[in-house]
Amino acid sequence: MPLVDVVVVSFNSRDELRSCVSPLAGGEDINVIVVDNDSTDGSPQAVADLPVTIIQLDENHGFSRGCNVGWRSGDAPYVLFLNPDARIEESSLRRLISALEQQPAVGLVGPKLVGEDGTLHFSQRRFPRLLSTFSDALFVHRLFPRRRWAHEVIHDERAYGRAQSPEWVSGACMLVRRSALVAVGGFDEGFFLYCEDDDLCRRLWQTGHSVAYEPAAVATHVGGASAPRSTLLPVVAASQLRYARKYHGRAVALLFRLGIGLGALTHLLASRGGASARAGHARTLALVARPWVVPPFQRRA
Repeated sequence: MPLVDVVVVSFNSRDELRSCVSPLAGGEDINVIVVDNDSTDGSPQAVADLPVTIIQLDENHGFSRGCNVGWRSGDAPYVLFLNPDARIEESSLRRLISALEQQPAVGLVGPKLVGEDGTLHFSQRRFPRLLSTFSDALFVHRLFPRRRWAHEVIHDERAYGRAQSPEWVSGACMLVRRSALVAVGGFDEGFFLYCEDDDLCRRLWQTGHSVAYEPAAVATHVGGASAPRSTLLPVVAASQLRYARKYHGRAVALLFRLGIGLGALTHLLASRGGASARAGHARTLALVARPWVVPPFQRRA
């Protein structure tokens, strides 16, 4: 029986997938599972010659669904969820496993994330709060990057040099105890893309499992420092709105909606990303302004 199942969910990830999978494929006690969300670029063929299990889905039901299909197809006591644009060496994976073995109360642990040039990516987060939502909308977080109230992301570099217990960590690379996944029922498939890692960590805390950050383990995340593509901005907003409704009720969720809408408006006015970025913020603003409209990618929520 493998010690860890590595789950990689791909969607048109052909150019990145092999670099992600190669360091772990064939490793001792490691079972790599690639779940393909109906890619059109032949992503599975990029790793077909490697010792991995490929699960081909006939429709893209979202990242969360892909993750659930992946971990439920295995039986290892630990599950590593790894984005196709990320990679981790076996030695760092072993450090994450050791962190869970030494801390029975920890349900999920994330490594230090860096870019290809070694630049630190801020991967530790706080749960969304109204103050941080409005701070982000009004760019206040840029004036006070290290204030706890100003942003979800922990920007203090000193926090990345030692083991921590943040509220949640980036889902680009995270090792989860299978028993903890079973306890919370896996990922919430109502989140098509974005916020699913935040939600998973929150539910782990609610069931008595803590979340950890282990700096001795390092993973490279190619896309970790960039903002979502403009076409995905409405998807981000839809997930944020669903998260607010799930955890804060209708009244407070309405205030979150106002904050998210304000953010779309201010970013639309101040955007330097050209016409594409402005169009993305405009679509986000339209989505937030029409609460009766359910986006196609959220209809299964």
